[in-house]
Amino acid sequence: MVSSTLSTSVASTFRAQFLAAGSHGLRSAPFVHVGTPVSRRLRICCEATGVVAKPETVRKVIAIVAKQLATAADKVNAEAKFGDLGADSLDQVEIVMALEEEFDINIEDSGAESILTVQDAANLIEKAAAAKASA
Repeated sequence: MVSSTLSTSVASTFRAQFLAAGSHGLRSAPFVHVGTPVSRRLRICCEATGVVAKPETVRKVIAIVAKQLATAADKVNAEAKFGDLGADSLDQVEIVMALEEEFDINIEDSGAESILTVQDAANLIEKAAAAKASA
């Protein structure tokens, strides 16, 4: 009985947080997408921010990350978090530098700090490339 009450309480709390989030609720409440594949959830979140990396950009980022971390490319995917791949802070700096060199862009420190996954890196590259092209 206690667990049922707890579950109802937790569900009510999540529902209240989601409703309070307004139009940004989908990005801050991934539980809404129960049953939706992870890759689709990522695409929804990225589309909401207006930047979705091209598949070829994601493939290049995967190759660079795999090379920098000396791991097989098939172990790296768009949803992979750098920490889960064994990257420490120095590895992440080296990955950002390699991405800047490969794509001929400059990634600001604030942007680099926001990169948690391979998909985040690819999206940031697309955003930086678009900004460079329009400048």
